[in-house]
Amino acid sequence: MINEQIRDREVRVIGENGEQLGIMSSRDAMKLAEEAGVDLVKIAPTAKPPVCKIVDYGKFKYEQTRKEKEAKKKQKVIDVKEIRLSPNIDTNDLNTKINAARKFLAKGDKVKVTLRFRGREMAHMQSSKHILVDFGESLSDVAVVEKEPKVEGRSMTMFLAEKR
Repeated sequence: MINEQIRDREVRVIGENGEQLGIMSSRDAMKLAEEAGVDLVKIAPTAKPPVCKIVDYGKFKYEQTRKEKEAKKKQKVIDVKEIRLSPNIDTNDLNTKINAARKFLAKGDKVKVTLRFRGREMAHMQSSKHILVDFGESLSDVAVVEKEPKVEGRSMTMFLAEKR
């Protein structure tokens, strides 16, 4: 909210240079802002009393968007990479998948390991759980199991995350 949109009876006012001007009526604060040739901007509407700052609104908005962009640049986006296995996977194929998962974890991504069951394989779901358990154990030096193997429909899934 800026200028006339501020309807509070009393507001805490901060000057252009960041100095505290104290608590005053919103009319008096508006007069101070008009004398300075800038706007009165409500910064903290939830505070008691609300905090308003005497500042050029265009410049204030620009600074705010710049800060948001900087914060966005610094944050790390974590992707979830999926690795699909089948119950009758051979050891060499499993090692290849483990190496792929190792690369994903090194990049800082989470890994979703899915064991897909088709047809008659559905009858032996619990006996295939050891494949996911072995997968997690072989990556225990670089990863931690975030979610234990769990059956969801025709597949069993497990999540791995990088060790901190």
